[in-house]
Amino acid sequence: MNKKNKIIVGVLALVVIMVSVGFYVYSLRYEDTDDAQIDTDITAVTSRVSGYIEQVNFEDNVFVNAGDTLIVLDDRELALNEARSKVSLENAEATLETTKENARSVEQSGASASVRVEELRIRVKNATKDFDRYSKMYSNGSVTQQEFDKMRTEKETLEKQLEAAILSEKEIHARIEAAKQQIAVSATVVKQRKIELDYAQLNHSYAYITAPFDGKVSRKNAVKGQLIQVGQALCSIIATNDLWVTANFKETQIKEMKPGMNVEIEVDAFPDDIIKGKLTSFSSATGAKFSLIPPDNATGNFVKVVQRVPVRIDLDKSSPIYGSITPGMNVLVKVILY
Repeated sequence: MNKKNKIIVGVLALVVIMVSVGFYVYSLRYEDTDDAQIDTDITAVTSRVSGYIEQVNFEDNVFVNAGDTLIVLDDRELALNEARSKVSLENAEATLETTKENARSVEQSGASASVRVEELRIRVKNATKDFDRYSKMYSNGSVTQQEFDKMRTEKETLEKQLEAAILSEKEIHARIEAAKQQIAVSATVVKQRKIELDYAQLNHSYAYITAPFDGKVSRKNAVKGQLIQVGQALCSIIATNDLWVTANFKETQIKEMKPGMNVEIEVDAFPDDIIKGKLTSFSSATGAKFSLIPPDNATGNFVKVVQRVPVRIDLDKSSPIYGSITPGMNVLVKVILY
């Protein structure tokens, strides 16, 4: 080997050593992956009732606030159901009041019957005393047979009246108990009608389909006059104000990684800008465990494959390009280990 070749080999060896040292130093400071994407909450806006669309108040890819009315359905049938439920509730409440009034009337009759029973008991007691006195007087010949018979008749009449009054009092008490039971039944009907009215009002409110949170609407699938069914997706809402990165690191990379570490993110669409972030959390299972058909190593065809662990990284919202990135964009993630 001549001197020139020796120099070339030496230079190449020096380059390899420098590159190797550079990679080693880099590996001590960073863990990176390009298996990462921008993520956010995306939900489908669906209808809870069926009906015809009356108004559509949005276009694709526009920003909406939580609570904004996106779609209005023809609510005439729902309004009629609500009105019918309201009338049924009013009738049930009127029936309850009538039942209560009847119960109060029966209770007053019961009070009068009790007073009547007490009055007759006192009169029977007095008549019994008089009869005993007349019995002694009759035996002595102090009163006539006619006077004695009159006193006995009066006593027996009062006793019969007392028996009748007691039976009447018992009957009225039974009616009072029946009236109380009828009040309970009527009150239950009122509760049922209130529930039916609440349900009708709730269904009526579903005629106004609103945005569940702030974000951009996309995949519009609604036009005026369209008949929609319960659960039909009408559009999707993307929470553009709350983006994060889901990075899938190899299981061999996460040993030194901890929540709270700083992260540098490079978005493929904006390679000249770096977004700062914080490592927030690790998934409780590898990505393979969440697949439709998770691998089963007990089948006998085991091949060891390095698994990926999803890691959540929150983004710095003050970044200049934060408002320009969208969910699904690919990114390169570098976790700063120290």
